[in-house]
Amino acid sequence: VAYALGGMRLGPALSALAGAMLIQIATNFANDVFDHEKGADTHERLGPTRAVQAGLLTPRQVRVGLLVTIALALPFGVHLALVGGWPIVVIGVASILSGVAYTGGPYPLGYHGLGDVFVFVFFGLVAVCGTAFVQLGSVPPLAWAAAVPVGALATAVLVVNNVRDRDTDVVAGKRTLAVRFGRKAGVLEYAMLLAIAYAVPVALAVGEGWRWTLFVFATLPRAVLLLRALATTDGRPLNECLAGTAKLLLAYALLFSLGLAAGL
Repeated sequence: VAYALGGMRLGPALSALAGAMLIQIATNFANDVFDHEKGADTHERLGPTRAVQAGLLTPRQVRVGLLVTIALALPFGVHLALVGGWPIVVIGVASILSGVAYTGGPYPLGYHGLGDVFVFVFFGLVAVCGTAFVQLGSVPPLAWAAAVPVGALATAVLVVNNVRDRDTDVVAGKRTLAVRFGRKAGVLEYAMLLAIAYAVPVALAVGEGWRWTLFVFATLPRAVLLLRALATTDGRPLNECLAGTAKLLLAYALLFSLGLAAGL
């Protein structure tokens, strides 16, 4: 977005990338230990192995890793705060607290059906608009538009995870949307998120002239196959759909970025 609007600043962009990656790693550590303590990660876990669940690390060791990772993110946060001021401080603190509160604390977001909102906001709106802000000094409409499909596809990754894990989540008291409304609702949500992701570049091309963002439609056949896989398979085989959706997000984001960089 910043490059397309002629305001790219490499230093803040790289600090935003590094800080976001470290906060994501810290969130993964938090999920590892808190899901284990709440009984969501057992020997029946269908997803990839987690360190505490598999006995590779103790909860204490993972907590130390969580704190160390947050500490490593702080210098990048300070740099971004010097560039962007108090809004970046608010974003950074909110990102860290929400990352821990996703599965930890007195009201874990992921256990109360709020995980989808959390992912859309922080992986979409905050990630894209925050990165644009530290480079441009403002958040232009194009940044908001670009954030929507990224957030939608990131949420789609979570949807696959929750559809796969709904049976074990019920036992652990994890009330995800897939648990609350069922498998069919999860598939419908996934389809709607895909529709949103592919509607945005059409709107940008028709309404604003960003026609090269239509590059993303090269990924549409893969998206259709993933939707079909989610609708027709269940349990551990959905790990392939989960990984495929993450790869779809990456490919989409790269093509969307190339489309913006190509200009009007």
